[in-house]
Amino acid sequence: MKILHTSDWHLGQKFISRDREEEHRMALDWLAQTIENEGVELLIVAGDVFDIGNPPNYARALYYGFLKKIIRTKCRHVVITGGNHDSPQMLEAPRELLQLLDVHVVGAASEDPAEELIVLKNDKGEPEALVAAVPFLRDQDLRRAATNDGGQDRIERIKEGILAHYVAVGKAAEPFAALKIPMILTGHLCVTGAESSDKQENIYLGNLENIRADQFPAVFGYVALGHIHRPQKIGGLKQVRYCGSLIPLSFSETKDEKSVTLIEFQQDKFQTISLLTVPVGRRLKSVAGSFEEVQEKLEALNERYKDQLAPWVEVLVETDTVIPNLNGLVHDFTKDMRLEILKLKVKNQHLPLDMQVENEQLEDLRPIDVFRKKLESAGRPPEDMEGLIQTFRELESWMEEKG
Repeated sequence: MKILHTSDWHLGQKFISRDREEEHRMALDWLAQTIENEGVELLIVAGDVFDIGNPPNYARALYYGFLKKIIRTKCRHVVITGGNHDSPQMLEAPRELLQLLDVHVVGAASEDPAEELIVLKNDKGEPEALVAAVPFLRDQDLRRAATNDGGQDRIERIKEGILAHYVAVGKAAEPFAALKIPMILTGHLCVTGAESSDKQENIYLGNLENIRADQFPAVFGYVALGHIHRPQKIGGLKQVRYCGSLIPLSFSETKDEKSVTLIEFQQDKFQTISLLTVPVGRRLKSVAGSFEEVQEKLEALNERYKDQLAPWVEVLVETDTVIPNLNGLVHDFTKDMRLEILKLKVKNQHLPLDMQVENEQLEDLRPIDVFRKKLESAGRPPEDMEGLIQTFRELESWMEEKG
């Protein structure tokens, strides 16, 4: 069986007030064509289909348009799980209708982890694969899964809850091992050793060690992970992988090559894995140097990407003097170029190192970053901040789901 693993589409993302509709359309068109060309039989989307809980109409249209395309291919099954950016209610609203088309959606964890097991059948009604579709585990799911809620600190309870959920899913899946069919597990979380491109802090707080790669139940032949935007194997295990995001989602991902992961099984045996490079529709580029060096790099960028959507550029000018009207100079220089400057920052070389702190702009910060800075400025102790930040996250998630 040929299985394609993708995640972190973030449809509907706003990038410094610009929408990504054209880029996402190009990526999804390529993905649909790849599914047809490669003869993919099962598609897995491991969370963060959308960027916000109440995505714009064009993002929903892209999602349903993509599903419409691939159900006409040889792809017999689609399994989609919710990520921390997704609204479980929104994602699961058409669940029963989509199931008639062999598109299975699991937006939220079940009280009984066995209910997350999806047995996929061939046209003869025989089981041909099992997917343990574990979505992003929300705080209430982890409290429910924890074996005790006593004196442990919050982070330990979260780790315990994550592990307990996966152990329970593994035990529920064990009877299916006798069928000798591919068995795949999904997850949307930070796993020990994962390398992120951006400031993708742990969605459960604390350090990144929520669960180790070798703690996923051994009954599964492949673990399809989402949340980290950089493609990579985890813990030295080629069958435990992040596929990465479909398009670059921040300037920190400018050097990452975006890909999806093609896996082949022979009965229940994991055979081969291939990374299929996703063509980049629009480049996000960072250029730095003196004003003269920046000008040279911008000219090179203008020539290099003429056949793609106009690049979005972050500029860092390094100088030991004040340059009057730098913003106007840079924009005048690029006004006839096929690129767009989205960020312009200055690094003053004459300042001592301990004062060369990059001034953060409000548009660069997420709401959680602003809230954390307010707590720090108010002098809240670390033990208080952790609980308040988690409460803020839950409120933010609730507001997104309510639209």
